[in-house]
Amino acid sequence: MANLNRVFLIGRLTRDPEMRTFSNGGKVAKFGFAVNNRKRNQQTGQWEDEPVWLNCEAFNRGEAGTMADRIERNCRKGTQLYLECHLQLDQWTTQQGEKRQQLKMVVDNLQLLDSRHDGEEGGSPGGAKRYESGNPPAYDEDMPPSLSQSSSPRGDFAPESDLPF
Repeated sequence: MANLNRVFLIGRLTRDPEMRTFSNGGKVAKFGFAVNNRKRNQQTGQWEDEPVWLNCEAFNRGEAGTMADRIERNCRKGTQLYLECHLQLDQWTTQQGEKRQQLKMVVDNLQLLDSRHDGEEGGSPGGAKRYESGNPPAYDEDMPPSLSQSSSPRGDFAPESDLPF
């Protein structure tokens, strides 16, 4: 039976990353992420953005794993990213005995889309930089220019001061 657990997102951080360090020296960056679903308003016929709020985690994994460190250095609230993730369901029981669960995105690869990060760590054209925890996916070379070379990193978004997060 086939199984696939992959999520691809473009959106913005809703808060500065929270960093945690483990006793073994590992690190995790936890951050909120917002993406928009577009839907047509049945009354006006206009397209509207409906925000979706997600919780994400990125770890320093393997010998060369530095993704959490790079997020800590380069990302702040409002930073636009392209994320490749997998879903993980956390389950726990509260002190009152209630069962709880939360779905989160665990980041496998990311790419900074904001051009304001030019010059940091040898960025690629258009200010896009790719950080990977594993081998690059085969489609990386064929990615549309809008994802890898954004001339306007804000796209159709309002100015950062007008963002709802």
